[in-house]
Amino acid sequence: MRVADFDYALPEELVAQQPSAERTQSRLLHLDGATGELEDLIFAHLPALVGERDVLVLNDTRVVKARLAGRKSSGGRIEIFVERTLGEDQALALIRASHPPHAGSALEVGDGVRIEVLAREGELYRLRFHDTRVADVLERYGAVPLPPYITHAPGGRDAERYQTVYAERPGAVAAPTAGLHFDRAMLAQLEGRGLRIARVTLHVGVGTFQPVRAERVEEHRMHRERFEVPQAAVDAIDAARLAGGRVLAAGTTALRALESAALGGHLEATAGETDLFVHPGFRFRVVDRLLTNFHLPKSSLLMLVAAFAGLDHIRRAYAHAIDKRYRFFSYGDAMLIERAA
Repeated sequence: MRVADFDYALPEELVAQQPSAERTQSRLLHLDGATGELEDLIFAHLPALVGERDVLVLNDTRVVKARLAGRKSSGGRIEIFVERTLGEDQALALIRASHPPHAGSALEVGDGVRIEVLAREGELYRLRFHDTRVADVLERYGAVPLPPYITHAPGGRDAERYQTVYAERPGAVAAPTAGLHFDRAMLAQLEGRGLRIARVTLHVGVGTFQPVRAERVEEHRMHRERFEVPQAAVDAIDAARLAGGRVLAAGTTALRALESAALGGHLEATAGETDLFVHPGFRFRVVDRLLTNFHLPKSSLLMLVAAFAGLDHIRRAYAHAIDKRYRFFSYGDAMLIERAA
């Protein structure tokens, strides 16, 4: 398939710049991937759409303040976007600068924190933070890594709302945005109905912001991301299956974690890295239903939902969402998709 098959025109004003006033008051477009039927709802209606035998799978990653403003030893300004930490004092990062730094370069952020460029690794740089922990520098001097299509500078509201209420394990540089629609009251309501809630972890990497540059879908390669599917999640999913329930993944990251852990033919507890690229033709082994936001044109995430629901159904759903003035991308509205047969 061609990447151009996943393009669409989006009016600029439909790119959500701020979250909804209340998390659960976002709109929800329900798409049946078997029939293509569409239903306009709000996210607060979700508890009525799940069964007590189902299992909801959440990605409990926590977004770190991954953007650092700094300078070279020459005084030139730079931006460091930490993709992942490598032990206490090293990290892999993107660096934006007028001239790319070389191995041995000295950088500085904050109040005199020294950083050494150790090596270049593809698009990323390996950095060493001197006399301090990477996590401490990010917490003190870092900014919330809002996506590039959100035009305002990150503020205090973003620190809260660009994070799920169940975030626990620091390591992501982008939020698992389908989870932004849940509040604690809804999660308690779902559990009160008997719904199982399982947790997995996938630390969303810098690749989530990278465009698909290949002309053909099959030529695209994903960045590797750390993930874990614990035994408790496997047990909850097995119990739901035995009871006749369905698996609802809250977000493409939860789906990719589960399907990565099932590539051997069946779901098993797994921890490691994944570069799983889900596109039309992929065989799903675990997830029956998917909660997700609306995704960028020609993105790998749009290809994933097209694989899940069928490309024609997704094209129709997105055209409907644009016509009905849904809000798009990270701070936008949500979809609930039933998997195509």
